[in-house]
Formats: sequence, structure tokens, C-alpha cells
Amino acid sequence: MRYKAIIFDLDGTLIDSMSLWRKVDRDFLHKRGIRVPRDLFDHLPQGNSFIQTAQYFKDRFSLPESAESIMGEWTEMVSWHYGNDVPLKPGVKRVVEKLNSLGVGIGLGTSNSYELAQKVLSQNGIWDYFQAVATGDMNLLGKPFPDIYLKVAADFALEPNDCAVVEDTLSGVQAAKAAGMTAIAIHDPDSLEQHPQIKALADAFVQNFNELSELLEI
Repeated sequence: MRYKAIIFDLDGTLIDSMSLWRKVDRDFLHKRGIRVPRDLFDHLPQGNSFIQTAQYFKDRFSLPESAESIMGEWTEMVSWHYGNDVPLKPGVKRVVEKLNSLGVGIGLGTSNSYELAQKVLSQNGIWDYFQAVATGDMNLLGKPFPDIYLKVAADFALEPNDCAVVEDTLSGVQAAKAAGMTAIAIHDPDSLEQHPQIKALADAFVQNFNELSELLEI
């Protein structure tokens, strides 16, 4: 193992949750009589963290609610699912357990909130494997900025080039590369339109966690 730590994204990477968030976007905006625009996430000027996305929705759609209130509503909309029926991607638990047995640091760098990350990974029995966690409700620029991944590396007291990141989105791969880390992209159907750009930028692209295991030789 050439890496001292592997840092995972959450939604679309470790867990199968992107369709749930698309439904949240639709339901949240439709409740306010707003149609979901095709370019909804094409430009998030401060990154796509939980806090910054809420502020972006507030600003773009001139919503009267505070960003904190928007985050609270989103959390309420998905909390039951994160605690009960959002599954891990196939093979995740085996890879995490193997990395742990090898003494490799296991980190989490997600645009989602700490509360929801802890809830879904605890529900799936792997939360305790994550020794360093940076989430989108911390005071950090979101992806594609590198801040979330640099925070995880700093918590491990590691240099960025000692870390590999596993990501499913273009903004996530961009964040990993901007952090100076190896970027391993993994297939998620929600990112299909971005796959040509993702493959061009990432250091490797795998279809699933079995292929990731082979790539890492674990």
C-alpha cells in the first residue's frame, strides 16, 4: 500500500443516495412553486458544501428563509432515510475493513453534514472506522476547492501526496487534485454526463469497489 490514508467522499461514493438528494431538490423547490432549472448546480461560487449550497439556494431563488433554516429542512427531509434505508455501495464494508486491518488511515471528506454522515455510516456499521472527518457544515470552502480534503490530511498529520481520495463527481475529483492528492474516481450513474471530464482529470477510474480493491491491491 503506497498510501498512508484513503479519504472517501460520502454521497454517491460510499452510499447510494444521489437519487434521494435529487428528490429533495425537486420537492423543496416545488413546495415553493419553483421549477428545478437544468443548470441548478452548474455554478456554486463558494463550493458545494452543505452550508454553501443552502446559501446558494437562498440567494438564487430569493428565499426568505435563512441558510440555517434551509439546512434544517433538508436534514428533516432525509434524516429518516439516512438512519434506516440508505445502503452502502456493494463492497464498501469489505474495503474499509481491509484498509483498517492494514493500518491505513480511513478518512471522510463530504459536502454533507456531520449529523447525516454519522447517522448513515453508523446505520451501516462502519462509522467507527473513520479516524478523520471533514464535513460540509464546517467553516470550509466546499468542493471543488481543496479545503475539505486538506483538513482531513491535516487531522492525520499527513502530507497530501500520502493520501488518495475516492470520489464520484467532477467537483470532488477537482478538489482532490487541487489538494495535491491522488484522485480515484468511481462510477455513479448520477455523474454519467460528467464521466468524460472525470476520466480525463482523475488518476484512475473504477466501476465499483471490487475494482477499487484490485487497484489498491488489498
